Amino acid sequence: MTQRIARRFQISTLAAHLVLIGFTLLALAPTLLVIMNSFKPRKEIFGAPLALPSFETITLIGYDTVLKRGDILNYFQNSLIVTVCALFFIILFGAMAAFALSEYRFPGNRLIGLFLVMGIMVPIRLGTVGILKLMVSLGLANTLFALILVYTAQGLPMAVFVMSEFMRQVSDDLKNAARVDGLSEYTILFRLVLPVVRPAIATIAVFTMVPIWNDLWFPLVLAPGESTRTMTLGAQSFIGQFITDWNAVLAALTLAIVPMLILYLMFSRQLIRGITAGAVK
Repeated sequence: MTQRIARRFQISTLAAHLVLIGFTLLALAPTLLVIMNSFKPRKEIFGAPLALPSFETITLIGYDTVLKRGDILNYFQNSLIVTVCALFFIILFGAMAAFALSEYRFPGNRLIGLFLVMGIMVPIRLGTVGILKLMVSLGLANTLFALILVYTAQGLPMAVFVMSEFMRQVSDDLKNAARVDGLSEYTILFRLVLPVVRPAIATIAVFTMVPIWNDLWFPLVLAPGESTRTMTLGAQSFIGQFITDWNAVLAALTLAIVPMLILYLMFSRQLIRGITAGAVK
């Protein structure tokens, strides 16, 4: 029996690794294509898009255009501020709500959980008009704080759903022992429970940051000003109605890919643990 369980665990772990590797290769293929073509002249981009850039044709004209024509550093800073702040609030409030739903039994517990799950199924973009009116009435139009609020509301349902499932697996004896020792509920959450559910936090961070960083809809609607443009919206300035500077577009997209790769390298181990834990369960 023990050998059978160990074998099932090894098979589940191997399957999770293979799935993750497959998705990684599928995601990296267009990414590598964008990076390669960002170092090519326009003729080579359309003539041989799948070929590697050679020493004779390699060019940095796209990056030069991006640095001179667009305020790329400001765009990058805005995207970084919005993404980091939104992730912080999503994990903070999501962890607190998930701990309350998984730890305490009170009237309406399941209804609140169901309400939050519905937030995953209903796209927040359906309320764009109402959100825009609300931000204008609050004086938050064309500000980064408006984007942070919207993305926090967008990511909370998934964060609560995922973390509550992981928190239910934390030993009750461990938490009760901490209460006997006089620890507060906040201390139990932040010093005892959250370190145990790090794979869930990493999973939420990866799957939440990518849509926030790459989003074009809400930056275009809520913060289209030059001083509040995000990286993705700033790249659109090189796309015209009649002429598109493809070298600059590909260079801007390449610069926007860098944080995603850094994030994946930071959270890849915890992400694999989270997927493996779900597969074994």
